[in-house]
Amino acid sequence: MAGGADAAKPCVFCAIVAGKAEADRVLEDDDFVAFLDQRPVFKGHVLLVPREHVVTLPDLPAALRDPFLAHAQRIATAVVDALGAQGSFVAVNNVVSQSVPHLHLHVVPRTKGDGLRGFFWPRHRYDDLAERAAYAARLRAALS
Repeated sequence: MAGGADAAKPCVFCAIVAGKAEADRVLEDDDFVAFLDQRPVFKGHVLLVPREHVVTLPDLPAALRDPFLAHAQRIATAVVDALGAQGSFVAVNNVVSQSVPHLHLHVVPRTKGDGLRGFFWPRHRYDDLAERAAYAARLRAALS
């Protein structure tokens, strides 16, 4: 599927990929873009998306599967190295609980006792755009 989820509702992730919507990017190449979630579970929560509009993981072209996972591994390492997390939660929703109908992989920094329980958790907002940009810069540095 090219261009967006449907004609009535443009895809926000396609807009981010195209540079038409603002996002704090932490990684990008010819096939993928990774950026901070604007409503993070914990600060440093990253979303990895393919540039090509595909809705779910099963829709991802075979040639992009290995690079998608390789980037997920790098980001999971970066949240530990750059942010002092003890580990990460990595997840992909397919349709159910998928807030944007464009494939996206979540990498959420985790620490013991952070309060995350199951799949229901509170969101933690950045104090301001400068703090969000600082998190993005730290992740970019770890990914370079």
